[in-house]
Amino acid sequence: MVLSSNASPLPSVPDVLSADALGVSLGGRPVLAGLSLAVREGERIALVGPNGAGKTTLLRAVAGLIPYTGRLALRGRSVRDWPARERAREVALVRQQAELAVDFTAEEIVALGRSPHLGWTERLGPDDRARVDAALAAVDMADLARRPVTQLSGGEQQRVALAQALAQDAPFLLLDEPTAHLDVRHQLDLLARLGALAEAGKTVVAALHDLGRAARFADRLWVLSRGALVADGPPETVLTPALLHDVFGVDAEVQGHGAEFVVRYLGVAPREAAAANPAVRPASPTPTPHAHE
Repeated sequence: MVLSSNASPLPSVPDVLSADALGVSLGGRPVLAGLSLAVREGERIALVGPNGAGKTTLLRAVAGLIPYTGRLALRGRSVRDWPARERAREVALVRQQAELAVDFTAEEIVALGRSPHLGWTERLGPDDRARVDAALAAVDMADLARRPVTQLSGGEQQRVALAQALAQDAPFLLLDEPTAHLDVRHQLDLLARLGALAEAGKTVVAALHDLGRAARFADRLWVLSRGALVADGPPETVLTPALLHDVFGVDAEVQGHGAEFVVRYLGVAPREAAAANPAVRPASPTPTPHAHE
C-alpha cells in the first residue's frame, strides 16, 4: 500500500539517552569534554577505551551520580531533573567493583534492587520476591542466596551486584566492567543474558575491556580516548588496525563480523606513535544501530 502525501507523519520517539557537548570535571581536572551521543531503545552498546579514558565517569554521569556540563537527557528530560527514585526506575548501574562489605545475605542485597518500586515503609510483596528469586537464578546464585556476601568470592559478589540490577527491572542498564572477576563460563553467560535483554527491549550500555568480546556483543561501539568520543559505529567499521594503533597503542589484525569478529594482537605499538594519536578525531553521535560515521 502506498501512503498518500497527505498522510500524517509518524510521531518521533525520543532517544533513550542523548548528550551534546557533555563534559565532566573531577577535582578540578577535566575528565570528559565535548561528548555528543545518542542511544535508541533496545540497543546494546559496548563502551571501550584505554585505562583512564573516562568510561566509568561517563556511566556515572548518565546514572545521575556526578555533576556535568552541557546537555544530558534521559528520555528527553534532563538527567538533573529526574528525582533519584524515579530515575532509579529507569536506569540501573552495575559498578566496576561490587565491594559488598555489609553483613547482608546475597538475597537481601538483591532485594534492595526493588527499593525504587516500593514506598518508604512498604515491604516486599509476592511479585517483588519472585523478581528477586528470578534475578538470583539468572546469575546462577540461587544456591547461595542465604549466604552473607562477606563470605562470597569476588566473582560471586559481582554476580550478586548484577542480580540486584536485574531485580531493579529498569529499562536502561549501565554496566561498568560487568565481566570483571567472572570466570569464562559466567562471562559468556552474562553477555548472552544481556543480549537477550536487549532483544526483549531493554537498552544496554556496558564498558568492556576485551575488544573482541565487545565487538561480538554489541550493535555499536563507543570508543573513548582522553575524555573524547573518537569513534561511534558498528564494530566492523570502528575497530580498524589504525584505531587500535592510535587509541590503544597496539598493532593488531581484525577479521570477521558479528559473532565471528576476532582481534589478533601482534604487539605493542611504538610508545611515541601511540601517544601522538594522529588519526583520532571526535566522532559524531550515531542515532541508529546501522548508521556510522
